[in-house]
Amino acid sequence: MPQSKVIAVANQKGGVGKTTTTFSLGVALAKMGKRVLLIDTDPQGDLTTYMGWYNQNDYKYSIANVMDGIINDKPINVEEAILHHNEHVDLIPSNLDLSATEMSLATAMSRENTIKIAIADLKKKYDYIIIDCMPSLAMLTINALAAADSVIIPVQSQYLAAKGMTSLIQSINKVRRLINPDLKVDGILLTLVDRRTNLSKEIKEQLENNYGSKIKIFENQIPIAVKTAESSALGKSIFEYDKNSKVAESYLLFAKEVIDCGRIKTKDAPSQVR
Repeated sequence: MPQSKVIAVANQKGGVGKTTTTFSLGVALAKMGKRVLLIDTDPQGDLTTYMGWYNQNDYKYSIANVMDGIINDKPINVEEAILHHNEHVDLIPSNLDLSATEMSLATAMSRENTIKIAIADLKKKYDYIIIDCMPSLAMLTINALAAADSVIIPVQSQYLAAKGMTSLIQSINKVRRLINPDLKVDGILLTLVDRRTNLSKEIKEQLENNYGSKIKIFENQIPIAVKTAESSALGKSIFEYDKNSKVAESYLLFAKEVIDCGRIKTKDAPSQVR
């Protein structure tokens, strides 16, 4: 049985749709028969809340407990931290305790590889493990990149969308050089697209001009929709809340692109993205 693919959904800019993309991609892959685990690595716990776990008392362990166990050489059974969503995706939740865990990583022997160690055995159970990263390039995001096979970068369809992209790409390259030489960038996903205007087309052209020679720009774009925000308040994905929407259709098509990324074989090591 092949090992799972681990994907980090990352962008240090907030409000670009990382959490929505993580949940929606996970459910879309599950609809295609894939076994999917999502991991919330943001201390704010937005993915955990989005999926319907509103109270820390609703679950026994979080990703903070799992990582603390590894840091202190007192590992817990990571299986006990897994929650099961009714849309057939699993979750390792997060909460504000993760902020303290990030501080502990500064002096930990396994500081860059704690998440990688945590999910090592889980890779036998899942086809995809998708990590929702916090909006920063701090140690938790470095951990996610160190554990990942690839990165998906959601970018909001607005002017200055590429602002900060250089820092993210530099961090990815640094992780690749020093920690995870096999890390790839699957591509940039345009989100919150208003198809009534030409702006998304212009932003896509801007990204292609600046990064297109090194990074794939996904063909499918995610439209802006009130229904998406409404679904997040109910612990449901867009597929459960409004399965016939353009957003649901776009995420299904995007999931097919993600699967295709895994089928591409290259002879050479991943090139540096600049």
